[in-house]
Order: sequence, then structure tokens, then C-alpha cells
Amino acid sequence: MSDGAALAGPDGALRCPWALSTAEYVTYHDEEWGRPVHGDDALFERLSLEAFQSGLSWITILRRRPGFRAAFADFEIAKVAAFTDDDRERLLTDAGIIRNRAKIDATLANARVLADWAPGELDELIWSHAPTTGPAPKTLADIPAVTPESTTLSKALKKRGLRFVGPTTAYALMQACGLVDDHLDACVARSAL
Repeated sequence: MSDGAALAGPDGALRCPWALSTAEYVTYHDEEWGRPVHGDDALFERLSLEAFQSGLSWITILRRRPGFRAAFADFEIAKVAAFTDDDRERLLTDAGIIRNRAKIDATLANARVLADWAPGELDELIWSHAPTTGPAPKTLADIPAVTPESTTLSKALKKRGLRFVGPTTAYALMQACGLVDDHLDACVARSAL
């Protein structure tokens, strides 16, 4: 492994070292991670997937993402909010997702809370916590797991009734959805943003 600095990928371009272990990671890193995401349903999906990732590797979630989308009605808040106890039982036996009872229950509860919000309200709340741009990280050691902004976002989401949204999950959401750009300074994807 490297010292945490950008490494050459299969095409010779420098990338964040975490992105080089699988082809799926390279694609996710280059095309999605760190790019701005807007829309309540899209943000609900990312928030839910980050919660499911807690305690697991991201590749586990990424590889099951099609299964998650199928199981959770493409993360359309209104549809997930209408899930019944039968749907919950179906999810608990669905091998295409992570069958963690607490995470499934949190996803369903969060959808019910969000269904009562005004259109765009989740988007507005999340993006209101985007920090000011700082210097680009040089190595992975320069990237925090939690920031004051992610702690504040976590508290705001919890205060509004959302579950499984701790400060680390909130920061991972901020990274994934482009609120922060944690691509390393030398990373090819940073220059593409």
C-alpha cells in the first residue's frame, strides 16, 4: 500500500488509493464520488446506503446497490414510506441487501419522516451544511472521518427525527454527495469536478 498519496490507476492516471482495489471502485470514484447530488430521493438513497455501510466496507454496499434499489423502490421516499409490515418482513429475507434489522427499520422510519417534509426540504437541509472549501488533501491522512459540519448536520437530521445518521455517516454522505471534495490534490477526478 502507499503512504496515502495518489497512485497510478490501470490507465496510468493518478487516483485516490482507496479507489484502485476493484474496477467497481474505479468507476464509482471517477464518475460519482464527490460529485454534487441534489434531489430528495437521490439524497435519501445516499443517506440510506451510508447507514447500511456502517461497520462494513463500501464495496459490499456498492456491489449490492442494484439489489437495494429494487428492494427499496428506487428509494422513492413516498413509496418507501408506504411500506407495510409485510414489506419489512420481505426486506429481512432479501439476500440482495444487507439484512440488518436496525438498518432496515431506520430506513423505513426515515422515509416516513421525510414523506411529511416539503419537496426539496431534505436537499436544502443537507446542502446548508456544506463547509467552505479548504485546501485539497495531499494524502488520505489529511481526510477526517468527522468534522464540525458533519456533527452539526448529524444533530440537525436527528432533531428532525431521522435515525442512523451519526457524524461519521453524515461526513461520508457529505463526501459521496459532493458537499466536500476529498479527492486528493493529485487525483485525476479532482481536476474533472
